[in-house]
Amino acid sequence: MSTNRRDFLKKSSMAGVGLAFLPNLLNADNKETFNAFKENYMGGFAAPKLDVVRCAVIGVGARGSGHARQLATIEGTEMVAICDLYEDLAKKSADKCKAIGAGQRHKDVKTFFGGEDEWKKMLDTVKPDMVVIATPWSMHAPMAIQSMESGAHAFVEVPIAVTINEMWDIVKTAEKTQKHCMMMENVNYGREELLYLNMCRQGVIGELLHGEAAYIHELRGQMNQADRGTGSWRTYEYARRNGNLYPTHGLGPVAQYMNLARGEDNFERINSFSSPSKGRDLYAKKHFDNNHKWNQLDFIGGDINTSIIKTSLGRTIMVQWDETSPRPYSRHNLIQGTNGTLAGFPTRIALEGGVEGVTDNHHQWAQGDGLDAIYEKYEHPLYKRLGEVSQKMGGHGGMDFMMLYRIVECLLKGQPLDQNVYEGCFWSAVGPLSEASVKSHGDSQRFPDFTRGEWKTTKPLDIVE
Repeated sequence: MSTNRRDFLKKSSMAGVGLAFLPNLLNADNKETFNAFKENYMGGFAAPKLDVVRCAVIGVGARGSGHARQLATIEGTEMVAICDLYEDLAKKSADKCKAIGAGQRHKDVKTFFGGEDEWKKMLDTVKPDMVVIATPWSMHAPMAIQSMESGAHAFVEVPIAVTINEMWDIVKTAEKTQKHCMMMENVNYGREELLYLNMCRQGVIGELLHGEAAYIHELRGQMNQADRGTGSWRTYEYARRNGNLYPTHGLGPVAQYMNLARGEDNFERINSFSSPSKGRDLYAKKHFDNNHKWNQLDFIGGDINTSIIKTSLGRTIMVQWDETSPRPYSRHNLIQGTNGTLAGFPTRIALEGGVEGVTDNHHQWAQGDGLDAIYEKYEHPLYKRLGEVSQKMGGHGGMDFMMLYRIVECLLKGQPLDQNVYEGCFWSAVGPLSEASVKSHGDSQRFPDFTRGEWKTTKPLDIVE
């Protein structure tokens, strides 16, 4: 009995140690398991050319309706299906697409609505070439996976998924089916972001050391969409999750400046801390009746989260997320090197020795009209080609249209996409990893290597002409 008791205590003690380190164990690479999924690495994957891209959209609320409309304007597309829970949204979006095609190019836009599984029926019935997924976060992974398994390329709103296991499933399915799964990070197509990417590629600020990324956007007003709309489901995410839930708008561009997961460097570890949770609860009490469902929630998500990422080369990235506090919008968009710093909000540049004709040293920012010469010299070729038409087409200042145009262009020409499936997973992984870190009082969490070492052979993103 004494020996059995000692064995029991020993095993119980070891189990406790295992639980204490569970977040790190869950996020460590399991190469024996996941190498079996690497049938065809997708880092530089180019799908066979398409003569026409037959497009379908799942979810045509605030985001999806804009995507459908803009896709319909791009030559080489045919809108074949629209799916939404709500009949009025599906039919309204389909009618707009038909009107854009003058009754010819998009003459048969089928609509699917009313049931939670109508999107599955759409995939089976229409067999589109590409599917745009603009639904609540929890549906991104299952919809992307089934779209690929149905023979379509999947294009997913941010984040690509909400759990690490879902991200592995997406990678596995993309490799197995040889279909694209791209997280549609539109901010990578902003004018400032493209300018800084070009400057980093040309070595203007020297060796890259540090980045800062953020999504600081006060969106408490979405809580008024209590029954239908973004706030009707995102409010629950803010309530039940505590971490850096929406990191990719700021992180995506910084990651591509640094060539993370593309030959040079990769994500290694993250430490994350959240502030107290105050703002959402106060907003609910101020704007809704005591018996309203928002006042029945226990908001555990901190108002602002700050995370620090360490890369394989030892670089650092600060990532912040705050959709609650009353402050101006910012993505930070800062990249710092041995010869200077490029920063956003507002756009400003400091270089060793100063910016020619504007500043005398790095203690002053060049900004405003002082950047005219910088834009003239380093404007990204893609922006030179598409910037004017993208601004006219709109969508966050043209980012959305340029992103969609590039997607269609790559599919028509059989070229690799500007963002691969692994980047979408790395950028989105900040969400669940930050939650694990916050829960463990800031303990470091290791990024899974979704490429299983193949990032070392992946070419950096080209400066697309």
